[in-house]
Amino acid sequence: MIIDFHTHIYPCKIAAKAAKAIADFYNAPVVYNGLVEELLKSGSKIGVDKYVVHSAASTASQVESINNFIASQVNEHSEFIGYGTMHPAYENYEAELQRLKDLGLRGVKFHCDFQKFQADCDDMDKIYDTCANMKLPIIFHAGDSRYDFSGPARIAHVLEKHPNLTVIAAHFGGYTEWDKACEFLLGKNVYFDTSSTLWKLPLDKASMMIKKHGYEKILFGSDFPMWDHADELSRFNMLDITEKERKAILGENAARLLGV
Repeated sequence: MIIDFHTHIYPCKIAAKAAKAIADFYNAPVVYNGLVEELLKSGSKIGVDKYVVHSAASTASQVESINNFIASQVNEHSEFIGYGTMHPAYENYEAELQRLKDLGLRGVKFHCDFQKFQADCDDMDKIYDTCANMKLPIIFHAGDSRYDFSGPARIAHVLEKHPNLTVIAAHFGGYTEWDKACEFLLGKNVYFDTSSTLWKLPLDKASMMIKKHGYEKILFGSDFPMWDHADELSRFNMLDITEKERKAILGENAARLLGV
């Protein structure tokens, strides 16, 4: 079983624009445009069974339309498991979190760099508490040495303040801040995903982080549309891990977390 825990999809009319914005933000090539059919085709090359699909609202006004779009795609594609989004400036957050849960969405995506808030700011506590009470896991875009929004130390502070909140810290706990991920998050009660990491983080260090953090808390993710699934699996298969660990990371851990 392969479950890709980190994918982004966009409506056809904005997909190319959204992909270009990502490429510009990270000053990196993006392989695809984020269309549903592209995701399914790319994932089929490695036999992906399920995809966790999500997108982050860069403004409060986008929250409802993004949640509606993700829910519509989940309804159309049995392979999809949807995570909704929330924005710190969205006023009626409790009602929208309940609505997205009623739509069948299973968690909430935050991208602090896009949304321009510090992950551990006090204003977010009420939203995190609501997610915890509703049993909605959250996935953070974690880290980026260019910014001070979602670094590993801030996510560690979120974990301290909200011990009942299930948190996935993408990109091995901190994109381009893996030393800090080791310092602040390794071994903590937080999931990591492998997305947008194995192309840059030395594989021996990634393997070490898996061993020390606990393979049960690692999730496979492609970060589609940035990367092609075949390339991501090839990188993943070069890690120095056991077959048991490999199977768990590729799908078993996600299946347990998602209840599928």
